[in-house]
Amino acid sequence: MTNLDATRLRALLDGFPRTKVAILGDIMLDRYVWGDVNRISQEAPVPIVEVREESARFGAAANVAENVASLGARATLVGVVGDDDAGRQLLSLLTGRGVDIESVVTEPGRPTTTKLRVIAQSQQVVRADSEVTSDVAGEVEAQILDGVRRAIADSDVLIVSDYGKGVVTGTTIGAAISAARDLGKMVCVDPKESHFASYVGVTAITPNQKEAGAAVGATITDEDTLLAVGWKLREQLEAECVVITRGEHGMSLFMSGGELVHLPTVGREVFDVTGAGDTVVSTLAVALAAGASMEEAAIVANHAAGLVIREVGTASVGLDAIERSFSAAGEGERVG
Repeated sequence: MTNLDATRLRALLDGFPRTKVAILGDIMLDRYVWGDVNRISQEAPVPIVEVREESARFGAAANVAENVASLGARATLVGVVGDDDAGRQLLSLLTGRGVDIESVVTEPGRPTTTKLRVIAQSQQVVRADSEVTSDVAGEVEAQILDGVRRAIADSDVLIVSDYGKGVVTGTTIGAAISAARDLGKMVCVDPKESHFASYVGVTAITPNQKEAGAAVGATITDEDTLLAVGWKLREQLEAECVVITRGEHGMSLFMSGGELVHLPTVGREVFDVTGAGDTVVSTLAVALAAGASMEEAAIVANHAAGLVIREVGTASVGLDAIERSFSAAGEGERVG
């Protein structure tokens, strides 16, 4: 088990602001309506939400970029938004967080992917999605390819944030991984089941249990099926590490040298797992770029995920919060 004492943790975290991260993926805007439910509608058997406030947050690859920025690293985002109010709001929010949006393409006629969640008493009442999921093509695809190649050349690591909304395609994944490999850059992927065949040779991939099982035609139900799926997926993808996130059971690492590591969850309270995968892949990538070993990076990512699941909706964490999480867990001398 890896030792990660306070001195080593501090050295890694101090390196985060020196790292540069390219992110290729599906960009979303998460809108929230917050309120209370005290009665049922007479028009239909549905709750009436008395609205208290509304807010907007980053979603999908935009949330990955925001997480990277919150960790102090430089984030360059490559993706697509629509020529609409949601797209303009999202770009303004990203700029405000210091994310480089030069390679974000605005595509007229394609709505910015938007998810509207209505929350009452900390529970999601309903979600409404506005999106087009067709693959990017033509000039838009060409701009994406140019943008991701430039971003990779100027970064230490590439994150692919695949939500199946049309930006991450066989062509864009192939070009991005090829460019990263040619330049000796690491690649970390938060995957979508339909694209697993395109992720061969990546540094790390972070599927959840359902995604990992589906990728190899199995279902994870216990320790034996977890091991079978994890090792089969690592072999198929030839990845340095397959990180299977397991909700309240933490995460499991299947590494190229045959090493298996189980990390228990550090989430003490779970309010919402929305965006936890974004936090895992973001923190893992930044930590690797800062010089962490795979296991060290996963340990730090595990703590970051344990913090965001305490919040309703997508969230991000900073370096101080991660350090406090280690201290609270009594892991100043040994972690894992």
